[in-house]
Amino acid sequence: MMRHYLSRAALLLFALTALTAPASARPDVQNNPRFLAKDLPLLPEGVDRAVQPLTVMHATFTFAARHPEVMKFVPCFCGCQHRGHKDNHDCFVSSRDAAGNVKAWEPHALECQVCVDVAYQALRLHNSGASISAIRDAIEKKYPHGENHQNHTPTPMPKRGGGHD
Repeated sequence: MMRHYLSRAALLLFALTALTAPASARPDVQNNPRFLAKDLPLLPEGVDRAVQPLTVMHATFTFAARHPEVMKFVPCFCGCQHRGHKDNHDCFVSSRDAAGNVKAWEPHALECQVCVDVAYQALRLHNSGASISAIRDAIEKKYPHGENHQNHTPTPMPKRGGGHD
């Protein structure tokens, strides 16, 4: 009887330790291709089979999560405005809480090369020190009419030389 009790206690202790350990320390999370960071939800199913390699998908979803101040001024050119998207940010993030934390991902980017390419270009330009206006200009120059000559999302222009740059 005592042995059975100790086995159950050990199992309970193991379960509690696993549940309370930081997400980054849990091997089931570390090896999960859907995991980005402790403060972000798991990426959508299929991220490991998306249009770009997993490293690019992780980088673009992370950039969208961490830099809405950039992505909200970057249009998308794939025609996703028909899905209600207003900017490239909407291709990656479907909702945030009142504090601005990502609550849910938009899976559209998993299957859309244009969305990922635009976000990856914005990420690279931002990391090089480009202003939001310069990022917008470079992306609009690359996609002057959008794929299949569709208009881009109804994305507002950043203020030039103001608080958004």
